[in-house]
This record gives sequence, structure tokens and C-alpha cells, in this order.
Amino acid sequence: MTDLLRPARPVVMGVLNVTPDSFSDGGRYADLDAAVAHGVRLHRDGADLIDVGGESTRPGAVRIDAATEAARVLPVVRALAAAGVPMSIDTTRATVAAAALAAGAAVVNDVSGGLADPQMAEVVAEAGCPWILMHWRGHSDRMQDLAHYCDVVGEVRAELAARIDAALTAGVAADRLVVDPGLGFAKRAEHNWQLTIRLPELLDLGCPLLFAASRKSYLGQLLADPAGQPRPVGQRAAATTATSLLAVAAGAWGVRVHDVRDTVDALAVWQASGRPRIVPDTDDPPGSRR
Repeated sequence: MTDLLRPARPVVMGVLNVTPDSFSDGGRYADLDAAVAHGVRLHRDGADLIDVGGESTRPGAVRIDAATEAARVLPVVRALAAAGVPMSIDTTRATVAAAALAAGAAVVNDVSGGLADPQMAEVVAEAGCPWILMHWRGHSDRMQDLAHYCDVVGEVRAELAARIDAALTAGVAADRLVVDPGLGFAKRAEHNWQLTIRLPELLDLGCPLLFAASRKSYLGQLLADPAGQPRPVGQRAAATTATSLLAVAAGAWGVRVHDVRDTVDALAVWQASGRPRIVPDTDDPPGSRR
């Protein structure tokens, strides 16, 4: 996976939730055959990694036990590995990560940044695999109560820096680390927009950066109808593609998305146009529309 962290083009991670309750596609791929078919399709559409997750992390979600999570993801990981599909495992548990790596996953995507399970660093260090450290302040059932910041970008940057230092101290190689600002995790809409606008400040951490805005509620709020009703989850693809392209143009290593083909197509246009850099206009209030 060394080439994955130094790619010739931005990395696209395709989302595969094998859960009954994820905010966007919960229940659609709970069946093994459906999950494997979708993972293969996302890979054919251009995803570099399929991010397999067995526990919903949507706001308010209740935790499941490790055995249930493992039972959901491991058959999918084994089947996709047999089909030659590269994968990351989306988990906060060291035991699930270790089992998924043994079954064929190549990357650990930990939304807790190693905070939820102190043993995760040991698993990653021993495996020598890439580890995505997301900014996190607490589990889904209480994370929105923790969305309080004086300077969201400065605080997220400092907290991610602490997670990087902890990973290095635990023996994880510096060139194995990726960071994720954690849009929507203990963040309100205005926080997400500030993180998007000031993304270069997070790139100063020196790690590749994953941007994961796909179909999230703040996009639905931005696109609300005249009555104030948020745009439904399934109608946020264009906004997702736009945010992903802005992030890549600002220097993001990769994006995590549900709609892989749209993203791959947009990135092809960006590359053919000479990979122009995009600097957001910070004079506009976050989320404003002209």
C-alpha cells in the first residue's frame, strides 16, 4: 500500500456500509451477496479502496458489540479480497481491525483516531498498514454535545497533531499515517464549512488528508428548499462531488464517497484541466450562496 499513500492521482474511497442503520444506505447492503456485488461495482467504477464498515457512526447511533460488528464485515472482506478488490476496514475496535487485516483488508480507517481503543495502535504498528486518524471527541450517541469550539480549525489541528504524536510514540511509522478532519463528527454545519475553507491549515500537519463529506447533513441543509426542508440524502450527489473536488484542489490526498463514478469523472476533468488549485473566498460566510 506504499503507492496508495503517494498516488499519481487523488485516492477515491468507496463507501460500503454493511449495517442496518447507516444514515445514507443503511440496510441496502446487509446481505452478503448484495454487499459484495456493490463493492465490486464501486471498484469497477474507479474506487481505489472500498471502505467496509459494520457499525453506524451517524449522530445518535447506539453502539453494537464487537462480535456483531465482526460478523457483519469479515465475510464481506474475505469475499472482496478473493475478488481482488482492495479494502480499508472502517472500525474503532482493534480486534475487528486485526481480524479484517488478516482477512484481506489493507488499511485501517479509525474514526476515533485511536482514542476509542488503546490497542489499535499496536495492531496497526504490527501490521505496518496505513492508518487513517479522524478527528473525534466521542461516540455517536453524544458527539454532537461536544461540538463546541472557539476556533474549530485550530482546535481540530491541535487534536489531530496529538493523535499523530500518540501514533508515532506507539511505533506506527510516520509514512503510514493519514488524517481526516471528521466532518460532521462533533461538528455543526458552520464548523464543516470552516474546515473546508481552511483546509490548507490542516495540510500543514504533514500527513496525507482524507476528506469525507459524502451526502452529509450539512450539504442537505445548504440545499434546503424554500420551506427550509433539507435536501434528501439521495439527492446530495452533486454537492458531494463539488466538495470533494474543492478538497482535492486544495491539496487533499483523497476523498471518501458513496457516488464513486461521479467523483472519478469530476477528478478526470480536473486532471485534464491541469489540476488547477482552488482557493475558497474566505470573505463569504460559511455555507452562503450567491
